[in-house]
Amino acid sequence: MADYVLSSAQLSYQYPQGPTLAFPDIHMLENQHTLLLGDSGQGKTTLLHLLSGLSIPTTGSIKLMAQDLYSLRGSALDAFRAKNLGFIFQEAHLLKNLTVLENIKLAQSLANNSVNTAEVLTILEVLQLKDKAHSLPQHLSRGQKQRVAIARALINRPALLLADEPTASLDDSNTALVLQLLFDSAETYGSTLLIATHDKRIKDQFTNAYQL
Repeated sequence: MADYVLSSAQLSYQYPQGPTLAFPDIHMLENQHTLLLGDSGQGKTTLLHLLSGLSIPTTGSIKLMAQDLYSLRGSALDAFRAKNLGFIFQEAHLLKNLTVLENIKLAQSLANNSVNTAEVLTILEVLQLKDKAHSLPQHLSRGQKQRVAIARALINRPALLLADEPTASLDDSNTALVLQLLFDSAETYGSTLLIATHDKRIKDQFTNAYQL
């Protein structure tokens, strides 16, 4: 059996007093960048939350780097997720009272990694943000916040990088730029990319895709 970065089996999730969603089994090899395509309301964000251990499925199992994700609990799950998984949310969710540099150093700390300022400055330089290292989030443009979120997700060199609707609100030229940035960043930091989106413009960029 192949060594998958991520594999899921028979996942379902029942919303409280709501419907139950069943999801396709997902299998991702290293560097097999993958697209999760579905219209709004089909459960893409819910599935990402299940795959990342942020929500618990009603049924099914998930393995990340051969580790059964839901056999871990509490701080053990948090630490494993912080080391092995990066999540780029639809909104950046930067801590507003911390600088760009401090936001990313916090991600290192949460993964129980050594806080390495030089490494943070290097990734900020790669993403053309080094001059914003000591800026607070409210002084950044939306595009800059998105790149900070990418830097924060990549700083621990995660095996899996999840991105929730990274291009949905962008025009064609910026969509191409962000997608290339994600591919280039994943290659540089050794991560395999899973993008969830309803943006059909980008589906031809992926050979491994799942439809919700």
